[in-house]
Amino acid sequence: MTFTDKMILTLALDAMGGDAAPEMVIEGAALAGARHDDIRFVLFGDETRLKPLITPYGALKDRCEIRHTSEVVGADDKPSQTVRRGKGTSMWKAIEMVKNGEAGVAISAGNTGVLMAMSVLQLRTMKDIRRPAIASTWPGPEREKVVLDLGANLECDEDSLVQFSVMGTAFARVVLNIPKPRLGLLNVGEEEQKGHEYVRAAATLLRQAAQENMEFIGFVEGTDLGGGSVDVVVTDGFTGNVALKTGEGSAKLIFHLLGNAFRSSLLSRLAYVLARRAFQSLRDKLDPRAHNGGVFLGLNGLVIKSHGGTDGMGFAHAIETGIEMAKGDLVSRIAQDMKNFEEALKITIESESGLPMKPNHGLEAKIR
Repeated sequence: MTFTDKMILTLALDAMGGDAAPEMVIEGAALAGARHDDIRFVLFGDETRLKPLITPYGALKDRCEIRHTSEVVGADDKPSQTVRRGKGTSMWKAIEMVKNGEAGVAISAGNTGVLMAMSVLQLRTMKDIRRPAIASTWPGPEREKVVLDLGANLECDEDSLVQFSVMGTAFARVVLNIPKPRLGLLNVGEEEQKGHEYVRAAATLLRQAAQENMEFIGFVEGTDLGGGSVDVVVTDGFTGNVALKTGEGSAKLIFHLLGNAFRSSLLSRLAYVLARRAFQSLRDKLDPRAHNGGVFLGLNGLVIKSHGGTDGMGFAHAIETGIEMAKGDLVSRIAQDMKNFEEALKITIESESGLPMKPNHGLEAKIR
């Protein structure tokens, strides 16, 4: 079957976003394209810069289209100002393709705040979703897990944490192929009486609306981020972002110290030669590029945020994450899961109280 005979998924790329753009965007598209023969790319950016970069990748040249834009979102641009004057930027145009139904996903390594603002403005949040969240994968001892929010919402309430939980478990099923993800709320301890009131209230709601496609295991601690007891970890954006940066920094420190140790003596160097494959496997598993690509969950469309400092390999992973989400129809899955959760919560509360549940003024109102 030829490329044109298949159902083609179109991906809109902000070719000018990121520290090493547009070179790393083109390289990432070429790497991802070599592994998926049923996708095509629309690149938004400076045509005079993009054309020469695409030429060496013969296969990519036949599977991408360049749409020239002369405007670019800068790393230091402020969201409030940029969304008003940025409709001609490569970032805006990429998101606009998703809004118009011309692309299944938009991917950018540009300014996170501006990307979120532009995405919300154009795509809007899904019905009953209060706030979008940034979710990404996280390395684990046996398999990856999902962590959210990673920085979109510095402060949250119980409603948001519950919605993040529903969206995060949908992510785990679609991208990680975990049929019944184990869900935990990040807290300062596992005991039920610990933590902020809104975290405890979120746990109450999650217990009341037990779902067949998720297993709520209660509170988890920071040590569980690297363990194998949980598949989805939910927290506020401030804590999640600090955890993410701490994890990335710890991985760099580990490899730095290992490098120093193996260079410290002749015997250490010999030991490295003997164990080289094992350490390369460890490096691959902890490589931030292998987990690059945070999705803005809760929008009426898919937008992937790549790390701004990544390279072609990392950007290729962000592309592949978007492909899996688009093919798995993640947005529709989230909508259905939210509906199921609301119905389950309604049945539980009405059966416990003997009274009709109050109108939906937020999940919090349902337990009062």
